[in-house]
Parts: sequence; C-alpha cells; structure tokens
Amino acid sequence: MVAQQHGRRGAAFAAVTMAGAVAGVVATTGCSGEVGATADDRPAGGPRVVREAADVLLASGSSKARTSMEMAAGGTRVTIRGEGGYNFAERIGRLKVVLPRDPAGASEHRPITELVAPAALYMKNRGAGVPADKWVRVDATTLEDGNLVTGGATDPLAAAELLRAARNVTFVGSQDLAGTRVWHYRGVTDIGEAAKVASPFARGALNAAAKGFAKDVVPFDAYLDDEGRLRKVRHRFSYLNQGRTVDVASTTLLYAFGSAVSVQLPPAADIFAGKIGT
Repeated sequence: MVAQQHGRRGAAFAAVTMAGAVAGVVATTGCSGEVGATADDRPAGGPRVVREAADVLLASGSSKARTSMEMAAGGTRVTIRGEGGYNFAERIGRLKVVLPRDPAGASEHRPITELVAPAALYMKNRGAGVPADKWVRVDATTLEDGNLVTGGATDPLAAAELLRAARNVTFVGSQDLAGTRVWHYRGVTDIGEAAKVASPFARGALNAAAKGFAKDVVPFDAYLDDEGRLRKVRHRFSYLNQGRTVDVASTTLLYAFGSAVSVQLPPAADIFAGKIGT
C-alpha cells in the first residue's frame, strides 16, 4: 500500500487494517441518567439547535476532545480511544489514538498521533516501514468513509457537520455530563444530505462518505449545553468490508472550551511517500 494513495475499496478502511478492528464508546465519567426535563425546561427549537451545532463549534474557538470507536471484529468487540484537542477556528485538531491489543493479547501497539484537517488525515506511527520521524498523509476525499471512521477517530468537526441534515429529532431529557447540564437529543442524519448543506471545507470528505457507507442514514445521540455547544455526540455507522456490513459506533466528547490548542501541519519534507507494511 502506498502512503498517499489509499484506494477506495483497496484501502478497506485504515481503521480495520491498522488495528485489525475499530472501536468504541467514550467513557463519560460523571454522567448521570436522564432527569426527564419538562417541555417548559427544554431549550426552544430542538431540531434547529442540533442542526446548528457545527456553527456554534466554529464560533467557540477550541476545546479538548476524547474520541472512541467500537466495532465487532472476528466475534470480538474492540475499542480504539483518542484524546487531544481541536482548534475549531482553524479547523484542525490533534489526537493521540490508542489501539487495542493484538487478538492474542500478546503485545500493545504504539499510540498513533493524528492530525485531523478538513481535507486530510496525518498519522505518525502509522505502520511498519514508516520512519519514526515521518508522517503518513491520507487525502480524506479519496477515502470511502471520508475519514469518518478510517483513522479510528471521527473528526469532531465532521461529526458536527453531519448533524446539519438531522431529522426526526426528539428530545430525550436533560442530564449532568461531567458537571455540565446538557440536553439530550436523538434522531437520524443522512450523509448525502449533510454533504449538500455542509460548510464548504467539509463537503469533499462527506461526499466521499456518502458513496462509501452501506447506509446513508446514520442514527445519532447529541448532547448540547445551555449555549448550544456540542458536548457529546454518538453516531452509529454501517459500511461494507469484504462483502460484509460492519457496524461502527463512534463517540466524541468535547470539554474545556477555550483551552489553548495549537496544531501545525507537518511540512512536505516530513511526509512519508514509501510503502507501508500492515
């Protein structure tokens, strides 16, 4: 496999090849159950505030982030977790992604450092044969999933952009999420429709995703705070891999808004252009 030429079916999603599986749900310590807010308590315009979540994030500056992805592979449910920060103003983030152990449990993988940007994914410690000081760059618009699951972590801003096409939105209740009151909404979104109304920087990747998933309709649970900021979102994707439909649950947790997050993309000289081992 050539580093900068991840084919569509040929890639079979890096999320699968780099770990043998992808994964799961973000732990939400401090999150209590729904408290059943009344109609008078809930924020006005529920569907609207969900669809505008990306705009609110873009205006919020930055935050810290935790991500997680869960899927079943070979009869075993595995989890990939990420942690870092996102600069929404510059539309770029940095995550350290931790892969699960080998199926036999014999060894641990080195964490992968990922830089997520609207059109590209940069990874360090991506695979065998890549020098320790080099990055692998993947064009998100050439990936079947538009990098919604490929890197083992959904780009937080892309996760919010998907909500622009939210429909059948229902209010579930209010709850405490790590000390912050949030409003829980549930619904579905459509990847193709989201691509049509997404911010210009996100359309290429979402258009690619609309062609690559087994189902365009994606169920979600979104949790927004009193200011309309997306604090947590969980999407349930389905994609085809070697003729089988694989279900992936991706969760993103955003907190510590306003934290300093500085991310610089690697220069061209630091991008690996050789072949990557599996």
